Amino acid sequence: MKSSNTNFFMRVWQGDITRLPVDAIVNAANPTLLGGGGVDGAIHQAAGPELKQYCAGLGGCETGQAKLTPGFNLAAQYLLHTVGPVWHGGNQGEAALLASCYRNSLLLADQEGIVSIAFPAISCGVYGYPPEQASDIAVASLYKALNDCLLNKQIWLVGFDQKQAQIWQYSLDRFREPA
Repeated sequence: MKSSNTNFFMRVWQGDITRLPVDAIVNAANPTLLGGGGVDGAIHQAAGPELKQYCAGLGGCETGQAKLTPGFNLAAQYLLHTVGPVWHGGNQGEAALLASCYRNSLLLADQEGIVSIAFPAISCGVYGYPPEQASDIAVASLYKALNDCLLNKQIWLVGFDQKQAQIWQYSLDRFREPA
């Protein structure tokens, strides 16, 4: 997939997203933004109680949208919270909503001057999205959204375990621009 923005890289990283030294981490949040399980719980725990207090004043977040908060105790200065779709078999607009999560997070980061950003596998945990399909949607959406970014971008696709990192790499290899 061709992007007119040539000043970026997209790479896979395996490990704990809360420890990655980037400008912003994307949080696969629930609609309340007040913490939950999986990546959301890990991010809230690492960021500290100030994050929950701050999020309480945001009024939640709609599926596919994104909101910005400080990173508090994280290495990242910012958090971009996005709510992914719950998987219902793929016939209820899940793909478009998931693509919106990645696009809206990336564009909000660009608007705020954020250059390096780490994405988890949104909706692939308790929301049940098949990781291979979700990964392809994410990579395609990010490449497309880069066309609308004004700033250079360093995008990290983070897999907590080796399996998710391999899924990310497979999708990235399939969508990577030819040299």
